[in-house]
Amino acid sequence: MYVDGKLLIAKSDKPIYILPKMANRHGIISGATGTGKTITLKILAESFSDLGVPVFLSDVKGDLAGMCQPGLDNEGMQKRIAKFGLAGKGWTYKSFPTRFWDIFGEKGHPVRTTISDMGPLLLSRLLGLNDTQGGVLNIVFRVADDRGMLLLDLKDLRAMLGYVANNAKSFMLDYGNIAPQSVGAIQRALLAIEDQGGDKFFGEPALDIKDWMRTDNNGHGYINILDCVKLFQSPALYSTFMLWMLSDLYETLPEIGDPEKPRMVFFFDEAHLLFDEIPKVLLNKIEQVVRLIRSKGVGVYFITQNPKDIPDNIAAQLGNRVQHALRAYSPAEQKVVRAAADSFRTNPSFNTAEAILQLTTGEALVSLIQEDGSPSVVEKAFMLPPQSLMGGIDDAIRRQVIASSEIYSKYDEMIDRESAYELLQLKYDREAAEKSHSEMQIQRQKTEEEERKRLQKEADIKEKERIRLEKSIRKTFYGTTTTSKTKTPIERFADNAIGTVGRQVGNKLFRSVLGSLLKNNK
Repeated sequence: MYVDGKLLIAKSDKPIYILPKMANRHGIISGATGTGKTITLKILAESFSDLGVPVFLSDVKGDLAGMCQPGLDNEGMQKRIAKFGLAGKGWTYKSFPTRFWDIFGEKGHPVRTTISDMGPLLLSRLLGLNDTQGGVLNIVFRVADDRGMLLLDLKDLRAMLGYVANNAKSFMLDYGNIAPQSVGAIQRALLAIEDQGGDKFFGEPALDIKDWMRTDNNGHGYINILDCVKLFQSPALYSTFMLWMLSDLYETLPEIGDPEKPRMVFFFDEAHLLFDEIPKVLLNKIEQVVRLIRSKGVGVYFITQNPKDIPDNIAAQLGNRVQHALRAYSPAEQKVVRAAADSFRTNPSFNTAEAILQLTTGEALVSLIQEDGSPSVVEKAFMLPPQSLMGGIDDAIRRQVIASSEIYSKYDEMIDRESAYELLQLKYDREAAEKSHSEMQIQRQKTEEEERKRLQKEADIKEKERIRLEKSIRKTFYGTTTTSKTKTPIERFADNAIGTVGRQVGNKLFRSVLGSLLKNNK
C-alpha cells in the first residue's frame, strides 16, 4: 500500500514501510509452506504497482492471477482490516493492471527468446551438458557467429551441430577438437528439451523486455504474471528461463545509479531451482548480475522455503528481508533456523531464532533497508491483507484480460525468418547442384571419349577391310599381293582398273558390314 511516499507492507506496534529508493537493494521472502509467503508477495507487488513500478511474478501454483480482480469482502478480511486500522485510510478492494504470459502460449502472451540470445552458457545448463559437451556447444556458437548465421530456434541449432560435426577436421585448428560423441549427446539433449516444450520457447518474435516495463494510463505499474503451473513441471526450463530473463534485463538496461524508485522489480518464486547443481562459472555470473543490476534500477526478490537455498555471496546482497515461520525437527533444520536468525540485526526485545519457530500464518520477521543504507532492527509484524482477489480466476476472465492488452497481436504468431537452418540448406542445395553439374560434365566427357573411340574403331575396321580387299584383287590379277617397282603400261592400266574396282567393291563390302547405315541410305 503506497502511503506518503512509502510502501506500507506490515504492522507491529508501528507501521513498517519499504523506502522506494531502497527497494532496488534486493530482498528475500522465505518460510515454510503455508506460512504466508504468497500474501507477502502480493502485498509487495500491489504496493510497487501503486508506486508506478512494473512488476514481474512467476505464478507457480496458479494463485496469483486474481490480482486482475478486486478482492472479496468476508468476515476474515474485515477483522484484518480492523486490526490494522486500515478503514478510511485509503485501503480498498481493487484490481491492478495485469498482463498474463506463458511460455507455451496457453494461458498468456507467448514468451520466446532465440538460441543466440540465450547463449551457450545458459543453454548448457538447460541441456544438462558436462564441461566437454559445453565446450563443443561453445564452438558451435562461435562458428555460427563467425559466419553470420543466426541461431533462432532448435532446428537452427540442430543444423549447425550437423554442419560443425561434418566439417570437424577443417574446424579443429581454429576452434579445437569436436568429438562426435559430444555432438550426439547435445542432439539427444535437444530432443528432451523439445519434448518439454522448448521448441515453443525458442523462436521469434522474441520477447522485448521493455514490454514488461510499462505503466497504465493512470501511471500504475503493470503486474506481469508468468503462468508457471505447466512450466514448473520442467525445472530445468523454468530455472533457465528465469536466469535468462535476469541476464537479458541486465544487458538491456542502461546505468541510472540509485533512482528515487525502482525501474522494475522481479520476484523469483521457488528460487532454489535457480541454484540447484549450478556450475561455478554460471553462479559467478549470476552473482555479478545481482550485484550490478541494482545500479540499473532493478530490484530482485527471491522467494523460497529455506533461506539457505540462496548462495551466501548472493544472499549477502539481499537487504530487504521477510522471514516467515520455519519448522525445525532435526539438527540440520535447527541449524537453518539459527542461520536465518543470524542474518537479521538483533532486536533485544525477543530471541530471533525462537521467534522464527513461533510465527503464525501471515506473521513474519521483517528487516528493511533504512534511509542511511543500513538494515533496520528486526521486527515481528503481521503482513497487511492484499487488496486484490486471493486465488485464481476462470478462463473467461483470463482470455478477456489477454485480448484487451495493447500487445495482444505482437507475440501471438511465431515467425520463421532466414537463419542458420535456411542458410545451410541453401549451401547444401548449391553444393548438390554443383556436384550434379560436375558429374554431368564428367559423364559428357566420358560419352564423347567413348564416341571418339567407337568412330576410331570403325575407321580402323574400314581401313583393314580396304587393305584386305586390295590384297585379294591383286592376288586375283597378278597371282601375288605385292607389286614390282617397275611396271609395264599394261600393268599400270591393270592397277588403275584394280583400284577403281577395289574402291567400288570395298565400299559395297564396308557398307554391308554396317547394315543399318546401308538401310538408311537406300
